[in-house]
Amino acid sequence: MLSAESAALVRATLPAVAGALDEITARFYATMFHDRPELLDGMFNRGNQASGAQRQALAASIAGFAGALLEHPEARPDALLSRIAHKHAAVGVTDDQYTIVHKYLFGAIAEVLGDAVTPEVAAAWDEVYWLMAGALISREALLYQDAGVQPGGIWRPWTVVERRTETADVVSFLLRPADGEPAPRARAGQYVSVRVAMADGMHQLRQYSLSSAPGGELRRITVKRVTGDADGPDGEVSTLLHDTVREGDELLLSAPFGDVFLDDGADAAPLVLVSAGIGCTPMTGILAHLAALGSTRQVLVLHADRSPADHALRAETHHLVAQLPGARAVFWYEHPGTQEPDARTGLMDPSGVELPDGASVFLCGPLPFMRDVRGRLLSAGVPARRIRYEVFGPDLLLPGTAV
Repeated sequence: MLSAESAALVRATLPAVAGALDEITARFYATMFHDRPELLDGMFNRGNQASGAQRQALAASIAGFAGALLEHPEARPDALLSRIAHKHAAVGVTDDQYTIVHKYLFGAIAEVLGDAVTPEVAAAWDEVYWLMAGALISREALLYQDAGVQPGGIWRPWTVVERRTETADVVSFLLRPADGEPAPRARAGQYVSVRVAMADGMHQLRQYSLSSAPGGELRRITVKRVTGDADGPDGEVSTLLHDTVREGDELLLSAPFGDVFLDDGADAAPLVLVSAGIGCTPMTGILAHLAALGSTRQVLVLHADRSPADHALRAETHHLVAQLPGARAVFWYEHPGTQEPDARTGLMDPSGVELPDGASVFLCGPLPFMRDVRGRLLSAGVPARRIRYEVFGPDLLLPGTAV
């Protein structure tokens, strides 16, 4: 809980701090990476650094956490903290790194805001930072413990046992632990990080959903090649995986993480799995898990794509839906062709589909898609607490909740 004295100072200075956060975080990253370049080697995403998306996410998370403390001083924003903790664990963040971040972040705040940062203001924001950091350190320690790994020691070698082309720009890799040890426990809907060495010797990592059932010794990731545009270059990791990784090669994978997963507990509420593009991957993993369990749960699959040919795992989705007696699927294609005669044309409009009462909704896809569909679902009466979403990269889905 934020002290009353600090809360008053944070409330008074939040507009100024929030207004300068983009400049603060830009200076923070520039200074930190100048002094600690090793942090760019396998920890931070260079693409998100170049585009500015990472500093936007950091700025929004700081402002969001501070705002939540002021609005609900008796509680912590657990959903925000859980999302951040899972992302941090998936890249191997350790508690000592919070001290490094604190040093450079508060140095940047002092440089940008100057004399406005009095000792009292600095102490108030210091309290905010360590409340957030302390909560995350505790959560991440539990995640590492639950995964059976040492803090930060998340990496294991896996062997590619099969490479399969799904579409013109999507490839699946089926993997087995290369060390002969059992595969770690995973939950349907979670993701792993993949860590690779780039041509310049630096390591980069990206998160990919498990697109197969999480049980057994084999795991699958399904990777879309990221093609650059005016807003950014080609994806470094996806390009390397597509161009160079073949059967028999080894990849470094993290333990599975992610707080958006199917709970195998007593809740048997209907499910609505909503996706677009490569966002279908966690949904396919969830369907495969349900099929492996012989589930009779009511499941509605909604997916949007450019065309049937662009729809990764389309045939597998049909097969899995057919195995589940309570499941049905509705697809939308901008260019439907003749491969899916029952598909709907255009962009997804869930208002035209009867949603099961009391359903839990899982949502994954491009941010504009998720913003639109989430708004439509809320308008249709689906409570916000029952809509769970997964974002790869900085989460800017909702104002004030970026993680």
